Amino acid sequence: MGGASSPALAGPPFVTDDPEPTGAGHWENYLYSQGASTAGQSLRAQAGIEINYGAADNTQLSFRAPLNPDPGPGGMGTVWSALGGGMKYRFVQEDVHGWRPQVGIFPQVSIPVGPLNRGAAVTTLLPIWLQKSMGKWTTCGGGGYTFNPGTGNRNFLIYGWALQRQLTTRLSSGVEVFGQTSDSAHDRSATAVGIASQYDFSSLWHIVVSVNTGVAAASQSDRYSYNLALKWTP
Repeated sequence: MGGASSPALAGPPFVTDDPEPTGAGHWENYLYSQGASTAGQSLRAQAGIEINYGAADNTQLSFRAPLNPDPGPGGMGTVWSALGGGMKYRFVQEDVHGWRPQVGIFPQVSIPVGPLNRGAAVTTLLPIWLQKSMGKWTTCGGGGYTFNPGTGNRNFLIYGWALQRQLTTRLSSGVEVFGQTSDSAHDRSATAVGIASQYDFSSLWHIVVSVNTGVAAASQSDRYSYNLALKWTP
C-alpha cells in the first residue's frame, strides 16, 4: 500500500498536503526520519531530505531523496523509500474575509530506490489541495489520482483532511485522516488517522512530528507510523 501505509513528508506536520507554496525566493527544507510497522513486521525506518524552493509567486519546486536507500541486510531500508519531486502551483487565493479557500495542484513523480524496491514502478501523482484559515484554526485537504504501472498494480486514489490549531505563538497541533484505494490486485483500500505538531524554536528552526495508526485494512497497511523532521526556513 502507499498512502495509508507509507507516510510521506507532505504538508508538514501532516501526511495530508496543502496548497500553500513556499514564498517566492525562499527555502523550506526538512531533514526527516519516517517509519511504519505492519502486521508481521517490525518497525522499518528511513531518513531523508526534502528541499522546497519558491521559484515564483504561487509556485514551489520540490525535491526529496532518501539518505539510506541501500542499507543492506538487517538495515533500515523500507519498501516505500523514494527519490522524487514535483511542482506546487496555487491558482486560487484565499479570501481572508470570506469563505473562499486557497486551491492548488502539486503533481509529483516518485522513483523507488533501494534493495526492497527492486522492480517497483515509477509512480505519478496528480492531486488537488484546498486550505482555509479562520483565526487560530486552519483546515486543509483534498486528494489525487496516482498512476501506478506494473504487473498486478492498479492506479489508485489518495485522500486526506487535516484540522490544526495554533496553541501558542510557537506551538501548533492538529488531527487528520488520510488513506488510499487499492493499489494492487491483492490489497484493499486503507485509512489511517493521526495527530501532529510543529514547534518553532525561531523563524529559522522548527521541529515537526506526527504519529498515525491504521483504522481500515491496518493489517496490510500500518499498525502505526511516524514522521519526525527538523525544518529550517532560511
